[in-house]
Amino acid sequence: MKIERDSVILKEEIIRPGHLLCPGCVGGTILRFILKVLGPSTMLVHSASCFGNPVMIYPSCLMIPTLYVSFASASAAMSGVSAALTSLEKSGVKKEKINLLVFAGDGGTADIGFASLSGAAERNENIIYVCADNEAYMNTGIQRSSQTPFGTWTMSTPLGKTERQKDMPAIMAAHKIRYTATASASYPEDLINKITKARDIGNGFKYIHVHTPCPTGWRFAESLAVKVGRLAVETGMWRLMESENGGKFKATYKPRQRKPVKEYLSAQGRFDGLKENDIEGLQKEVDEICRKLGY
Repeated sequence: MKIERDSVILKEEIIRPGHLLCPGCVGGTILRFILKVLGPSTMLVHSASCFGNPVMIYPSCLMIPTLYVSFASASAAMSGVSAALTSLEKSGVKKEKINLLVFAGDGGTADIGFASLSGAAERNENIIYVCADNEAYMNTGIQRSSQTPFGTWTMSTPLGKTERQKDMPAIMAAHKIRYTATASASYPEDLINKITKARDIGNGFKYIHVHTPCPTGWRFAESLAVKVGRLAVETGMWRLMESENGGKFKATYKPRQRKPVKEYLSAQGRFDGLKENDIEGLQKEVDEICRKLGY
């Protein structure tokens, strides 16, 4: 079931105005829409990331119970919260439904936090886990992560990263969890629909991986974050998909005609080191991935 966009936009704000995220950062917008869908009966755990200190400095802009933990422990911490709430429910103390949300970056998801994430997914904890993926360790100075694309400049890969990205959506779907999806900050209606589905689909672990352009680390103007995110989807460099119970991924949006990947790459300074043959190789790689996915 799709949710009406306006019904979400007009809902009560769960985030107060004002935070210390970088200018042009879409991470705050992502969390704002997520919390509008989930509502005030939500508990949030978020690990060390770009969203840690900026939203937790007193007085916090968050208007829900929030636990800020280390890189590695977000899923473990929320598993503990879930167990406590289950105990309260059995004793008759807790009666209302409470949405359990983990919000973490790519480093705290795919790298440092992966063990606790995989464990929570394997146990099928009743958690909604959202990875805001800006494709590097931006909060600590723009170092590469396993989600950093091939050829990307970072402070730890000054000549360009030589390895490919880890396919986190495929890895999480392989856990046979209740729901796996990809989303983009530049396609808010698709994100809203997927958060709504994760909320309403029933008990079990749900994982949503959100492409989150970063002006600072990706080297583009602050005003272009939405445009860069759209180019990622329109070129096929990022695909909007979903999967239930570990089944085949299905596209939730398909560009009428995919644009060349060069349009996306050239919009950011982090890919300036790519040579023409690198770009041609990436185009072939994207074409093959999209062919297999029917994208």
